[in-house]
Amino acid sequence: MKDIIIESRIHKYDFAELTDAERRLIEKAIEMTNNSYAPYSRFQVGATVLLDNGVTCEGANQENAAYPSGLCAERTAVFSANARFPQAKILVLAIAARKDGRLTPKPISPCGACRQVIMECETRYSAPVRILLYGTEGVYAVDSIRDLLPLQFTADDL
Repeated sequence: MKDIIIESRIHKYDFAELTDAERRLIEKAIEMTNNSYAPYSRFQVGATVLLDNGVTCEGANQENAAYPSGLCAERTAVFSANARFPQAKILVLAIAARKDGRLTPKPISPCGACRQVIMECETRYSAPVRILLYGTEGVYAVDSIRDLLPLQFTADDL
């Protein structure tokens, strides 16, 4: 047997330490939590992506009584960006959440399906996506989805 050690680098910031542009992206993600349709979980998630053409695209989670039929905020934002601007790279993805109407203290992380979609964007455009995870107690930032998805499945695996 051989152990394989996988490490991830996650930066933790106070909101004030972020750039103005990063704070605006997070503020938009927080605003987008209000557009969430989450009557079952009451877990409202908002996401904003910044494209290399300067445009931002937003998303909010959309639940459905048939649970697999809903969609996460991250994928809503990413798919909107890809559909509207198929040639534009996603530079940054900001995510925020509310539980029972209050912003989460701890930064929330994308689910596995969202991580895989973000990985496909990095592969598609040959560029990393910076991810900002907001919580009232601080912001986690990663420079690539690879830090949140260390064992990726990509086209190279097919």
